[in-house]
Amino acid sequence: MIVWLNGTHGAGKTTTAALVQPLIPDSRVFDAEKVGETLMDITPGLPATDNFQHWPPWRPLVVETARRVLDYAGGTLVMPMTVLVEQYWREISAGLTRHAIPVRHFVLHADQDTLRGRIEGDTLLGPSPFRLRYLEPYAEAARTWLHDEAEVVDTTHLTPAQVALQIAEAVKS
Repeated sequence: MIVWLNGTHGAGKTTTAALVQPLIPDSRVFDAEKVGETLMDITPGLPATDNFQHWPPWRPLVVETARRVLDYAGGTLVMPMTVLVEQYWREISAGLTRHAIPVRHFVLHADQDTLRGRIEGDTLLGPSPFRLRYLEPYAEAARTWLHDEAEVVDTTHLTPAQVALQIAEAVKS
């Protein structure tokens, strides 16, 4: 099984993944961003893009990596990864379905002001124009398709531990 934690930057995906993992027996965190980082390390580089998700190999490599890890280790993968392009989500979810891998898709949601405040006040990464650029695309995806495709968890007034517990309880039920 895959527990996919979606949402934009500042929603708490990485923090939540680390807290969810110990609450779900036999689970591991797999950050699909590492697949993108591997593609970014190819030299000479792949065609220029502002987001590695636009590279066609990224999506099937995420599916294949998840499948191979699950075939090898079993259990559950907790995957914190923003996917805001509907076509990309459909490609990934269809690939996982072809391999009979069940997915619980959660979107960690917060209002725009909360997200902006979290990004601007991030003491680890600092304020990030890159991360702020995704607030509007997230809002558009949420309005048009994303919230219909997932279980939405409003993180605005919850601690990361509360969010993790809510997700773990939903997965176990």
